[in-house]
Amino acid sequence: MTTTAHAATGRRAVVDEFAYRMRHHVLDMGEEQGQGYVGQALGAADILATVYAQHLRHRPDDPEWEGRDRFLLSTGHYAIGLYAALAEAGIVPRAELTTYGSDNSRLPMSGMASYTPGMEISGGSLGHGLTVAVGMALGLRHRDSTARVFNFLSDGELDEGSTWEAAMSAHHHQLGNLIAMVDINALQADGATAGVLSTEPVHDKWRAFGWRTYRVDGNDTAALLAAFDAATEHAAPHGAPAIVLCDTKVGKGVPLLENRTKAHFMRIDEHEWQICRDQLTAGYEDMR
Repeated sequence: MTTTAHAATGRRAVVDEFAYRMRHHVLDMGEEQGQGYVGQALGAADILATVYAQHLRHRPDDPEWEGRDRFLLSTGHYAIGLYAALAEAGIVPRAELTTYGSDNSRLPMSGMASYTPGMEISGGSLGHGLTVAVGMALGLRHRDSTARVFNFLSDGELDEGSTWEAAMSAHHHQLGNLIAMVDINALQADGATAGVLSTEPVHDKWRAFGWRTYRVDGNDTAALLAAFDAATEHAAPHGAPAIVLCDTKVGKGVPLLENRTKAHFMRIDEHEWQICRDQLTAGYEDMR
């Protein structure tokens, strides 16, 4: 194996392990409430792991460090997944994950910037995140900062007109310090995304809006690493913004949940949580 290939294998192993631990955290947090947006968090774990383990510049002991890259979770209901990433990144204590969704917790079920270290915005009303990211990227450029803005979107958010207004603005202002990603899991609250409002061919649309566009299997960490490497390689205060479109599977890593028909907000029986953990561990060991 060449040095380059060995390095690539090593990076992927780091991301895979990060994502595996994230998924365990998600199941543990979900069990505290018995329900939640577990499926989305499991499906998006590889995306978040790739960004946090390999690309996001931050200081775990100083979440407000001025030079940090900003990660915006536009999909506030994915907070359970981001908390898992923040814990693995050392920003939130792992022991604190047991308070998820509880009274007076810093980890509410929907992400809120006023409570959680590392949570840059209060997401929730879909379609706002990219607009905020555009303003933030502009502000950083005006301050001569080299920090980048990473913005996480869902495919359901592509239904929102404000998302496309922000996309046009990002290209108009040449915000090369903006890197977006979309979790394309083909599901939203009202049903299959294609049935609610089809946005395909989504790759062509983002390219037409002037973005550097990459589409990959969002559960293939090698593909994700290559895409984010390319997206960040030319990230600069001036230039074309970049977006990584990630096709994912809801409940990824846990076959019991991958096959659930009602998967947007999952209710999981008490006896099923350990089954989920066992399936997750078995799948990871087989992959290794």
